[in-house]
Amino acid sequence: MSKLTNKSWWLKVAERSIKTFFQTFVAVIGTAFVISDVDWIQVLSASALAAILSVATSIATIPDPESTNNED
Repeated sequence: MSKLTNKSWWLKVAERSIKTFFQTFVAVIGTAFVISDVDWIQVLSASALAAILSVATSIATIPDPESTNNED
């Protein structure tokens, strides 16, 4: 089974991308001096892009679960 059809793998990818989204969300909000200065479109855009890049990185770099060596 390929990593792209493995439900467990996708759940881990989703968890990482959601964490990345909110980390970026908080970081970008933190750049505003006061909450009324926050550009919410920019915050959401940057956060969404970070989440998409997280998924893309996972697809490109995480090994296939069946091809990993589980011997310790």
